Order: sequence, then structure tokens, then C-alpha cells
Amino acid sequence: MAFRSQGEQLLSLVDEYRAGGGRWPATVKEMASWAISSDRWKPQRDSLVGQLAEQLSRAMREEYFVDEQGRTVRTKHAARVMLHGEQMVLWADVRSADRGHMEIAFQQRRQQIVGDCRQLKRDVDSYNDNANPGKPIQTVFNFTEDLAELEAMDAAAA
Repeated sequence: MAFRSQGEQLLSLVDEYRAGGGRWPATVKEMASWAISSDRWKPQRDSLVGQLAEQLSRAMREEYFVDEQGRTVRTKHAARVMLHGEQMVLWADVRSADRGHMEIAFQQRRQQIVGDCRQLKRDVDSYNDNANPGKPIQTVFNFTEDLAELEAMDAAAA
């Protein structure tokens, strides 16, 4: 039997859910509830640790404070680093983190945004080429005007 990644195993659960007549489109909670109630998924200690770690990460990504200039700023920042020969993600508070950590964290977040834009472009291009017989959907990836407009709105609200 070939080894399947966790992602492949989870996608297999989605396929089973759909094949079993589960409501579709569906929420992930519906699919998870079905998988647990039908004994197709049971939490392992590693799974529980992973779930809590993901919840902690999400909570830290959603924590903000207002700085001295009145800007709402994300408090916790993650940086993927090599430490003692092991790759890991370290979290730090922007108010006390050293510059090196923050440079890594900001650059990695920027790369995530670029990756999201790249995937969005592929998705739009594929839709336009394969499923959209009408006028192509256009997507602009220069965010300069968007950022200026949002900053102007922030200034007006202050």
C-alpha cells in the first residue's frame, strides 16, 4: 500500500463524504462531523497537538493593538527559521522582537502575498480560458492605489 500524505488522506475523506451522499456544497464542519460520527477519523495525540497549534497560530495572527500613532497593528509575527539543524516557526511580539526576527517575518509574509497573487492569477486565467466564454475577468496586481485609498480612509476616520 502506497504512503498517502495527511492532505491526501483528508481529501479522501471529502471524496467519501461526497460519495456517501453528503450535502454538497458543504461546510468543513459538516464534513468533519460526518467523518467523526462515521468513525472515519479519530483524533491521535499528534492530531490534537496539531489542532491546538493551529488554533494558537490563528489566535496570534488575529491579535492587534493600536500603536502610538493610532494604527491598528498585528501583535504577533511568525518567522520560519533553521535552529539547531531543524526548521521551525518562531513567534514574537512586534513590540519586543529583535530586528532580525521582524525582517524575516515581514519578508516571509510578503512572499506569502506574492504566492497568493500568483495563484489568483492562475485561477483567473484558467477560468477565463476554460469556463468564461464572455468578457475576460481582469485582475490588477498593483496595490499602490488601494493602499493609498485605505490609508486616506484611516486618516479621515482618525
